[in-house]
Amino acid sequence: MRNIRLDNVTEVASQTFAGATDERRRQLSQALVRHLHGFAREVGLTHAEWRAAIGFMHRVGEISSEQRSEFTLLSDVLGLSSLVDLLGSPAGATPGSVLGPFHTAGSPWLDNPANLIGHNAGERVLLRGRVLNAQGAPLAAATLDMWQNAANGLYWQMDPAQPSDNLRCRLRVDAQGAFEIATIRPMPYCIPTDGPVWTDLVEPAQRSAWRPAHYHLIVEAPGYRTLVTELFDEEDPYLDTDAVFGVRESLVGRYEDVNDPAGAARLGVPGPMCRVMHMDLVLAAA
Repeated sequence: MRNIRLDNVTEVASQTFAGATDERRRQLSQALVRHLHGFAREVGLTHAEWRAAIGFMHRVGEISSEQRSEFTLLSDVLGLSSLVDLLGSPAGATPGSVLGPFHTAGSPWLDNPANLIGHNAGERVLLRGRVLNAQGAPLAAATLDMWQNAANGLYWQMDPAQPSDNLRCRLRVDAQGAFEIATIRPMPYCIPTDGPVWTDLVEPAQRSAWRPAHYHLIVEAPGYRTLVTELFDEEDPYLDTDAVFGVRESLVGRYEDVNDPAGAARLGVPGPMCRVMHMDLVLAAA
């Protein structure tokens, strides 16, 4: 069109995507144009602000790598990751929570019960639970992908002193859908503050950088929707100020002292008492 004006540029740009053969792709592209243009109109976006935003996105890309996704962090601090998780959480199932920037595919498979303690310092605990369907039946074919941070609050990608794949594993549940992981109690930690998401966006807003302590989990079973979620510590001081909006009431668990000599032996602590968090995970049918 040779006569682009303020009153028609949005519709013209949107219609250039009308030829997309995939209906969903067409819907997403056209809605993106409308809402992006709507944002620019609402705030009266200037050339300087537009150039600054482009520069910001360049810096986000430059610091990202296979081990660290600054784009995921950007989505997290804007609440977009949490919104998508909530949109995809069916009623009656365990709600989703943010994937976070430190998941890597290919964690080692371990036998169930698994032991991740190794040479890690920190309070030794057992994470236990079951994977169930919405009717409460165990899903014996389910698998878990679990990862967490170390006692210094860092994931292995952030800490050269940690071995690769420290405090992460994949495992299969047993015939009753049950799993157990001997590990250390996760710590609260700050989101990365050495990149543009922090320096250009979060810090100027005087927001907290802290995330409450949590385990990350990806739970899968044939015929069921994949669950990406987190499990939080009831005693954590940052539950109400999570920098990435990941906390859900049903994902907050409690550590309890349990009389379990066998569990204490797996933890390597003097028996018979050990600290246990038990959380069942419910998957929705695909």
